[in-house]
Amino acid sequence: MTTDPAMHPAVRRALDAANAGDTDAFLDAFATEGAVDDWGRLFRGREAIRGWSDGEFIGVRVSLDVNGVRRDGDTVTVSSTVGGDGFNGPSDFAFTVGDNGIVLMRITG
Repeated sequence: MTTDPAMHPAVRRALDAANAGDTDAFLDAFATEGAVDDWGRLFRGREAIRGWSDGEFIGVRVSLDVNGVRRDGDTVTVSSTVGGDGFNGPSDFAFTVGDNGIVLMRITG
């Protein structure tokens, strides 16, 4: 479980779900209009995010080892080391959070 106090609860739920391999819990952390921006490829809505995750995130057994968290207003940026059967290495995830959960998860580097 990720415990940094700068971590928004919805972001914590998404990261914990990803590490647990729980796609439904990951999707539940997003607002209805939520989206993932993976280096300019936009996946909006639950089913689009599920398709992306099945092929490139939870479906390839992602693991996220959080190295740092920064919060600026409604954006939480998480620096992590990514493992699993897909991309491996350092990456930043910028989460824009609204009243109903994550509005945007942007993979930034």
